[in-house]
Amino acid sequence: MSGERERSRRGVLRTAAGVTLGAGVAAGIPAGTAAAETSTSAGREGEARKPGQVDVAVLLYEGFTALDAVGPYESLCRVPGVQVTMVAVKAGPVLTDTRDMEIVATKSLRQVPRPDVMVIPGGGGAGMYAVLENTRILDWVRRAHRHTLWTTSVCAGAAILGKAGLMRGVPATTHWALRDYLKEVGAIDTPGRFVESGKIITAAGISAGIDMGLYLASRLSDERVGRALELALEYDPEPPFGTGSPGKTDAETRTLALKLLADAAP
Repeated sequence: MSGERERSRRGVLRTAAGVTLGAGVAAGIPAGTAAAETSTSAGREGEARKPGQVDVAVLLYEGFTALDAVGPYESLCRVPGVQVTMVAVKAGPVLTDTRDMEIVATKSLRQVPRPDVMVIPGGGGAGMYAVLENTRILDWVRRAHRHTLWTTSVCAGAAILGKAGLMRGVPATTHWALRDYLKEVGAIDTPGRFVESGKIITAAGISAGIDMGLYLASRLSDERVGRALELALEYDPEPPFGTGSPGKTDAETRTLALKLLADAAP
């Protein structure tokens, strides 16, 4: 990674003092300047871009997992100067993997060809298999990746990056039940809630997208903003059972966990 590109990532957001974070959480954030490098997504079709704005595109597709998309969204949508957009092949409501919830994609892939940050959620059931064969989505991922500052995935979203040919030789993580797939696409299976490798960041299962999103918020601004957002979200997990990773539980619980996921995503 060149020094210029790294400086661009670290400094792509520097906002003026007085910008509100949520309901005034970030009062007192120091003034700064936008990165000197012009964002690669400045040429988005049919839309004027604010100077210094960072565009984050969260990919939706039939069968995506809701928290995979919403976790990073909530972590990033209040970062000063960041615009988070839900995108899909066509704008409109998109069904989640359980098929009883919809989230609206406000723009089509064609309208957001060069996001600064790309977030690829995982999914379940037939929808996940379908997206791995969807050439329009895979082509968009490949093209967008050439210009992103950050390309990220949550859970089984790593499989989509792998299918697009972006994971060979890349240290990465995903949901614990899918980690063997990383080897199939040439990635280096690496434990962690999220794993950063160059401009690719992969998060582990579902809830890990919040961790990744908060980290990314700090990289798009600074650590003070990341810390403030963690507090704004009151992200202070105290899981009631302590079984949140496969090494902390037994085989019976692991089997039931996979069954519950599969049964909920027809």
